[in-house]
Amino acid sequence: MELINKQYIVDENNRKVAVQIPIDVFEKMELLLEDHALFHLMKENTDSDLLELTDAQAYYRQLVKEA
Repeated sequence: MELINKQYIVDENNRKVAVQIPIDVFEKMELLLEDHALFHLMKENTDSDLLELTDAQAYYRQLVKEA
């Protein structure tokens, strides 16, 4: 597992209130969360909602554009 280089932002009482991480790490985390959520959505999907691969890819690309 990769260690995350992070910097904490603290308030006047020295309590941690936020964290800064490199943008590339944040983008990797975002992709992992998207993939995880997509996996669980696909797992819950019923057979009647199945799409062919090319249709599914087109649908997913459309979702990404709308986000």
